[in-house]
Amino acid sequence: MNAVKIQPEEVTNILAEQIEKYKQYLEVSEVGRVILVGDGIARVYGLDGAMAGELIKFPGDVYGMVFDLSEDNVGAILLGSDMHVREGDEVHTTGRIVEIPVGEAMLGRVINSLGQPIDGKGPIRTDEAAPIEKIAPGVVKRQPVCEPLQTGLKAIDSMVPIGRGQRELIIGDRQTGKTALAVDTIINQRGTDVVCIYVAIGQKKSSVAAVVQRLDEHNALDYTVILNASAADPAPMQFLAPYAGCTIGEYFRDNGKHALVIFDDLSKQAVAYRQMSLLLRRPPGREAYPGDIFYCHSRLLERAAKMNDALGAGSLTALPIIETQAGEIASYIPANVISITDGQIYLEADLFFSGVRPAINVGNSVSRVGGAAQVKAMKQVAGRLRLELAQYREIESFAQFGSELDKATQDQIARGRRLVEVLKQGQYEPMHVADQVIQIFAVVNGFLDDIEIDDITRFESELLEFIVNASAEARNELIEKLQLDEELEAKLKEAIGAFKRTFAPSDVLKATDEAQKPAEPADDAEGEASAE
Repeated sequence: MNAVKIQPEEVTNILAEQIEKYKQYLEVSEVGRVILVGDGIARVYGLDGAMAGELIKFPGDVYGMVFDLSEDNVGAILLGSDMHVREGDEVHTTGRIVEIPVGEAMLGRVINSLGQPIDGKGPIRTDEAAPIEKIAPGVVKRQPVCEPLQTGLKAIDSMVPIGRGQRELIIGDRQTGKTALAVDTIINQRGTDVVCIYVAIGQKKSSVAAVVQRLDEHNALDYTVILNASAADPAPMQFLAPYAGCTIGEYFRDNGKHALVIFDDLSKQAVAYRQMSLLLRRPPGREAYPGDIFYCHSRLLERAAKMNDALGAGSLTALPIIETQAGEIASYIPANVISITDGQIYLEADLFFSGVRPAINVGNSVSRVGGAAQVKAMKQVAGRLRLELAQYREIESFAQFGSELDKATQDQIARGRRLVEVLKQGQYEPMHVADQVIQIFAVVNGFLDDIEIDDITRFESELLEFIVNASAEARNELIEKLQLDEELEAKLKEAIGAFKRTFAPSDVLKATDEAQKPAEPADDAEGEASAE
């Protein structure tokens, strides 16, 4: 065999190339040791350079977040089970703040507080991530709220309008329709450019599953992200859930899109925060909450904003939900969140159980954005609606004493009862704003004054059906303009008047049905008696 001759120049070139490509990677992480663990928190000694909010790694792929910086140790909240963490275990810093995946791939998925899928549909394919805690946009980056976010609910869109970029609190006792109102709002965004994020905090898994099923039935999952920190999850996961949901919404806002995030509910997040703070020996304040509970919610809700045109004019609207006890809206957490938000929708238990649904108390509900978040047509027809309802509530309380009332007061009570009936709406039945305008236009212009209360719901539904079939031109013009002029008002009055002439009251329908019933055959005994 011929020996292979190696040229010295070749060896030199290869060595020079390898030396040039050589890079030395040095990974540095602080190492500490667990000195106390239990109830979802851990005390770690030796992490002198750890940052607040930093992600740290425990054995068994359990992660935690630095939550409390003490003089000689750090307190961490565990983002997972503490079953496999023991005293003396090594803990490593990561140098990263807690992040969550963001992007279009999140839509239609059910995730936990860390962005991990829990719906069994496989991994989420996204390369982008963002920290769950961010500083809210400054004043210069924002613009005033000027664009309506339609909920599809007559009582809200007419009297307590919500704008894109607003923070509107939904408050009320348990089982008064708070979640139903939020779900209806999500369903109403179908066909619009609004992405929805529903954050469930401390809810039963069955309740969240029912919400997911209902959204799926109404084809609303395609533009919705469900983030679930259930009652079975540890307190740290419930505490982080709203911040994680807000981060997902901010991704769409900062890309010039519109997002709606619903926190259901912040009362349970406050309880989780109290639990962690007491376990970490933070000094308790009123109702045992830590002193910074107000900041906990304010730094979250301030992230909702309508960005200026230079930054894409995107928006993030927040609908936080707070549960009250026995209607007490002046208690600690409700009063705090009311002071942070741009208004509140107060759902009253007495109204709910008397059949007024959505059970909105007009006197205690307010939107501080006001008419800026309403289409012009709604402002034109609903201008006096709120005042008339508030006056009706006040007069009704006097009328209960049975005193004699003058004709004007009786007319006002009759009109108020019809207004209440018109504003009732079934669950999962949000309406287009044009249809809302038509129904409210009918009642404020006196077309329902002589209609029986029991017939009003049927009158409304049949009226819309009649207008769609017989006066589609007027409805299409209203949808296009979203504004009433004299010509359009005349068309609507003519259409409503034409329908009213064909509308049959319930007693007439009942009499007609009775007359059309076939005569029942006589019994055998009666037949024999007549034969005799």
